[in-house]
Order: sequence, then structure tokens, then C-alpha cells
Amino acid sequence: MDRIAQEETKAHLMQTNQEFRQLAEQHSELSRQLDDLASMPHLSDQQLVEEVRLKKLKLRFKDQMEAIMSQYRTQPVA
Repeated sequence: MDRIAQEETKAHLMQTNQEFRQLAEQHSELSRQLDDLASMPHLSDQQLVEEVRLKKLKLRFKDQMEAIMSQYRTQPVA
């Protein structure tokens, strides 16, 4: 799927699919949290563990969003 079609699908799902929208919002929030951690000059051991946890959670949300997009693309057009 080309980049433009993928972006159009995302935009459509953001407007029409509540689950996709919630996943995207959570994904964005995790990105912000990871950016905050990345801006720190030094991370404690606890912060490093939290960084790994957030990255795994963010990836899970992305995978769920991709699954919804894949399902949407394979639906027959009415």
C-alpha cells in the first residue's frame, strides 16, 4: 500500500473508528512520554526500565492499529 493510501486510510479510521482513534491517542501519548525521557541527560535504572516498558506498549498499540487498517482494507466495498 502506498504512503498516500495508507495516510488516507488512517485519516478515515480516525474519523470513523473509535477503537482506532483511542489506540492512536494512546500511541501519541506514549511518544510524548518517550520524548520526555529522551530529553533527560541521564536515566536512572528505573527510568530505563520504564522506557523499555513504554516502547513495548507503544509497539503493541501500533500493531493493533495496523491490524485494524488491514481488516479495513480487506473489507468489501459497499
